[in-house]
Amino acid sequence: MPVRSLHSKKNQLQENNQYLGESMYFLEEFREGLAISFRAILANRMRAVLTTLGIIIGIVSVTLMGTAIEGLNRAFNNSISSIGADVLYVQKWPWMHGEDWWKYRNRKEIWMKEAKAVEKNATLASAVSPNFGDLGTIKYRDMSSQNVFIIGSNENYPVTAGASILTGRFLTSAEVDGGRPVCVIGYDISENFFSREDPIGKTIRINGNGYRVVGVLDKQGSFLGLFSLDNRVVIPISETLRMFGTRHGIQISVKVKDVSLLDDAKEELRGIMRKVRKVPPSKEDDFAINQQEMLKATFDQIGAVIAGIGLFITGLSLFVGGIGIMNIMYVSVTERTKEIGIRKAIGAKRRTIMLQFLMESATICLIGGFIGVAIAFPLSLIIDQILPTAMPVSVVIVALVISLLVGVVSGFLPAYRAAKMNPVDALRYE
Repeated sequence: MPVRSLHSKKNQLQENNQYLGESMYFLEEFREGLAISFRAILANRMRAVLTTLGIIIGIVSVTLMGTAIEGLNRAFNNSISSIGADVLYVQKWPWMHGEDWWKYRNRKEIWMKEAKAVEKNATLASAVSPNFGDLGTIKYRDMSSQNVFIIGSNENYPVTAGASILTGRFLTSAEVDGGRPVCVIGYDISENFFSREDPIGKTIRINGNGYRVVGVLDKQGSFLGLFSLDNRVVIPISETLRMFGTRHGIQISVKVKDVSLLDDAKEELRGIMRKVRKVPPSKEDDFAINQQEMLKATFDQIGAVIAGIGLFITGLSLFVGGIGIMNIMYVSVTERTKEIGIRKAIGAKRRTIMLQFLMESATICLIGGFIGVAIAFPLSLIIDQILPTAMPVSVVIVALVISLLVGVVSGFLPAYRAAKMNPVDALRYE
């Protein structure tokens, strides 16, 4: 083997051994620094507890903000899934109308003739359902319930509303066309009125009129936790128009054959509506075509603003907690000046001293982070009774990482000061 190759291998082996030795030395420094940090914290328990209070408050705020945002996002996504990404809603009012409400108020209402025109001419629609409803009162025997949403629609309502039948069946086209006194009740209505008997075939009174129950809708939950989607009754739309009058117009729900055809279906729908409503080419639409993406975009904007404000407020609390940590660490460095001098005199490196105080600061903050998360969890369960919350593992990890970063940043200057001390001056310190 050539001499040069032997020298090269020997140098490589020496470099590897040196790297391994430095790694082992660093691990030993880390272990020793951690042990010293815990001893220092235990020696000053009361001071450590008071110091962590600011971090605990900040982490509780961060965690609760994270759980609230996560919970609202999940609730919103679950709620708009019931709207359907492939469903278009033709209405008088756009969902997000801002300050132009006066312009939309003067529009003509949408009536059944428009719904029939859409149903006849929309080639990209798989289902069309006119919908109209209002709050009413239902009774069964000696039980009654107020503020129930009475919805009038046709046989396509389950398709456009994303609903499914739990028991029984839905309305037929013959029942809708004939305005028969039949109904399909929501899950909550079934549980409240028929918990001990089969509701199919029973007669309930809706605003004083009798309707025979032919089906029960499966459970859908609530919309953003604000109102229940299961507290409703569906009857033929002609019945709701007779019951509540025709002062307010209807809504037309159009389920598109495929999501990829959504934009084309929207333009086709606009053309049909403009033709049947006799809108001149020079004028803008006198109706709105709403879809799920409008709600999602608006919610994302509102969520971003809320998150920004919340994180700013929680950031302030963490900043105050970090200042407290920094002050205490400066006190700790001053109290242990002689100890620092002795350690440096016997060969401790600057990085060793710095690592020791950084680890002490980070440990205090990390303990505060764990306590903050432990406090935030039961609080989130209480808040969940009012607003939807969720605490996934990611929120916990982020909270602990933030507490660790606060500890490192807050302890950096005191640790740097300790590392820069002259051992002679430190040993002479009284």
